[in-house]
Amino acid sequence: MCRLFGLISSPLRTHATFWLLDAPDSLSAQSHREPDGTGLGFFDADGTPEVHKAPIAAYEDRVFAREAREVESATFLAHIRFASTGGLDVRNTHPFEQQGRLFAHNGVIEGLDELDRHLGEDRALVHGDTDSERFFALVTRETAAHGGNVSAGLESAARWVARNLPLFALNIVLVTARELWALRYPATHELYVLRRPAGGHQGSRQLDHTGHGGRLRVRSAHLGARPSVVVASERMDESPHWQLMAPGELLHVGPDLRATARIALADPPAHPLTLADLRPEAAASQRPA
Repeated sequence: MCRLFGLISSPLRTHATFWLLDAPDSLSAQSHREPDGTGLGFFDADGTPEVHKAPIAAYEDRVFAREAREVESATFLAHIRFASTGGLDVRNTHPFEQQGRLFAHNGVIEGLDELDRHLGEDRALVHGDTDSERFFALVTRETAAHGGNVSAGLESAARWVARNLPLFALNIVLVTARELWALRYPATHELYVLRRPAGGHQGSRQLDHTGHGGRLRVRSAHLGARPSVVVASERMDESPHWQLMAPGELLHVGPDLRATARIALADPPAHPLTLADLRPEAAASQRPA
């Protein structure tokens, strides 16, 4: 199954080394099980989006390793891909960038011909073959139609897909230079949120956790004195403060780290898909590791 990871420490900039590489079951380690692509998105100090991605596993990508250790940003977006739609090509590797926003998705949307017709001239925003980038183009269009309101754009795009297209899952993380959004829909895959105050929930401590059975160890001196919010496709440690997002829940974390969440899609998809309905390669990409 694809892995999603988002981090926001806005307005402060920080390093995300500990999440991406240092843990025995970090995204880099997980990429041995999700080998079809690695992507890391972040923002320069002036807000310019930067994306490093390659259609190979993180453990094979030395540039990924170097950037993950050296890059500083107030928001990060990382994705380990197990391909379901689109070939093994850099243009099909997450995250995607459109109009200064970065986007990654875990799930499957079918009926892409209908989605292409609905996009019309906005199909030009899509450079690859994936359902994910097509959906991102719809989010971009709907965000513009709602005066730049990303929450409204995400909700509008997701509602259209839920009403009109066969859908397995639509788990999403989207970031700008100072903000983060996440959507879990429907209940197919899990998506977790950790709101971590400076020093953690037990006082002035660096971030230092060991996962269940010792599989995951996470350290960060940088976030010892800085608050942050993390979104991930699985709990990254045994902290009791991880919160499972509800099906249909839309999360927004603003530039002051204030998080708001609401149920944006209360109804199930009109045309739900199961693993048995998917093409073999798509089904393989969506099974839990």
